[in-house]
Amino acid sequence: MLIVLSPAKTLDYETPPATARHSMPDFLDESKRLVERMREFDPPALAELMSISDALAALNVARFAEWKLPLRPGRARQAALAFAGDVYEGLSAPTLDADAIDWAQSHVRILSGLYGLLRPLDLMLPYRLEMGTRLGNERGRDLYAFWGDRLARAISDELDSHSHPVLVNLASDEYFRAVAPKALRHRVVQPVFQELRAGAWKIVSFSAKRARGLMTRYAIEHRIDDPGGLVDFAAEGYRFDPEASDEKRWYFRREAARVEQREAA
Repeated sequence: MLIVLSPAKTLDYETPPATARHSMPDFLDESKRLVERMREFDPPALAELMSISDALAALNVARFAEWKLPLRPGRARQAALAFAGDVYEGLSAPTLDADAIDWAQSHVRILSGLYGLLRPLDLMLPYRLEMGTRLGNERGRDLYAFWGDRLARAISDELDSHSHPVLVNLASDEYFRAVAPKALRHRVVQPVFQELRAGAWKIVSFSAKRARGLMTRYAIEHRIDDPGGLVDFAAEGYRFDPEASDEKRWYFRREAARVEQREAA
């Protein structure tokens, strides 16, 4: 079983890393190509391309200008420790012990517009390049064309050696589209997290993101290699709903009012 997550826009390169252990991304040659393309943009052009502020554009122009290989600890940081935000608050990677990190290295992957596919301990330099960016490149009009079926083939190759070759999609639609699902050779399961709001089950973005991180943490802590074990996930009021679920989409639901009452207490 492999779990895929989205990255986060928010990065943390200030907190001292919880471990010195690290690995290297598999697609650095491709990353270098993208960096060279991104260096063609000045701050106003990058602000327009990414729909970001002038300050963020200037920051990321500087980041791409400073990006270089080889990646070294200090300047670069392990992906699971560098990404912050709702998913990574739920994952809480800095608190995982060495054995848990080893398991995560074999079972968790982070999708990335710049790096393609990252293991938790893969080093990365700070960047911003969302997968949905319409960046024209040598392979097409956007990053989906750039990555093609490379990520799907890499994931399929890894799953070939797993006793339960199933991909658990805990990434956003924007990022999972880059996996080219039609090119995958194995089954995909997508957990969906919903809350009861005004009498209807709805996906609340920040809560769903946190739940993806919490489920990943649950899988790591319990060493779940068979995705069927995920149906017992019950953090922060979520429960598996077998009646709403089917073979591909597994619904985990909670009554938001009860969660809010507990948080208030």
